[in-house]
Amino acid sequence: MKLQILIPQYKETEDIIKPLLDSIEIQQNIDLVNDVGVIIVNDGTDIHLSKEFLEGYSYQIEYHLNEHKGVSATRNACLDHATADYVMFCDADDMFYNACGLYIIFREFDSGFDSFTSVFVEETRDPATKQPVYINHDMDSTFVHGKVHRRQFLIDNNIRWNDNLTIHEDSYFNCLCQRLAKQLKHCPSPFYLWRWRDASVCRHDPKYILKTYNNMLDSNTALIEQFLSRDRKEDAMFYATSMIYDAYFTMNKDEWLNQENKEYRYATERRFKEYWLKYKQLHDETPLQLKNQVIMTLKNRMYMEGMILESLTFNEWIKQVETII
Repeated sequence: MKLQILIPQYKETEDIIKPLLDSIEIQQNIDLVNDVGVIIVNDGTDIHLSKEFLEGYSYQIEYHLNEHKGVSATRNACLDHATADYVMFCDADDMFYNACGLYIIFREFDSGFDSFTSVFVEETRDPATKQPVYINHDMDSTFVHGKVHRRQFLIDNNIRWNDNLTIHEDSYFNCLCQRLAKQLKHCPSPFYLWRWRDASVCRHDPKYILKTYNNMLDSNTALIEQFLSRDRKEDAMFYATSMIYDAYFTMNKDEWLNQENKEYRYATERRFKEYWLKYKQLHDETPLQLKNQVIMTLKNRMYMEGMILESLTFNEWIKQVETII
């Protein structure tokens, strides 16, 4: 089998997962029966997919029931069941963007790759009208969407999801893949749709990032420790420096300066102090040229996200953080 699509299922019902499975069924110019399979692992809930429902598709679907361990552990369980040459992780409430998605992936198999990333489409809502809006996401290391990996590459390099991470867990896995891959490909054509779902907390809660930035620090910490354990100090330096300046610029956004959100800011800066003291040496050892590249990339992104001007210099902010109790 050439490709298996790996899907963790928690509380997603048949109605929610059906668009994804339907979007696989309509894929064109590939052998669905022999070359494509789906593995779904239930993460310890009593919302089970029926045998009749799963047997309604022409391609092979494996369904496994696990005890509840969280999304990362469930993705690892999917991977442990996989046997195909390549694997692709999909969320149960997403779908393929068009009927040529798998064809786009399959045409790259002949030349081969370790990891394959693509532009993907996000379905969101206009804040004023609530009408659907579709946004293209270019090269990123944050989201699981639109990425395919050679299974043996993951095995040989012991790349797995971190079981302890359940929020912002994607970047840990993706960054490992992208840094360790010897053959990395990128596709500028979108074939994956990150669907809108009203029940999705990360999409409709305007304070989601305020509430979960500490989880980003946790994910980044796990990533840095992985690189250090693999004797890849340059990668550790890059991601530590990137996270440090990301936190600095983030704290200069209006929502973080708003007194209404001061409790979120305090909790985040208190966690960041721990992070800073742990990785200050990595930051200080990072070459100035690399620091400047990181800063300019982040500045451009932050300005696009609404940051106007830093209220404090970096050194002033760090001194403040170091005094937090």
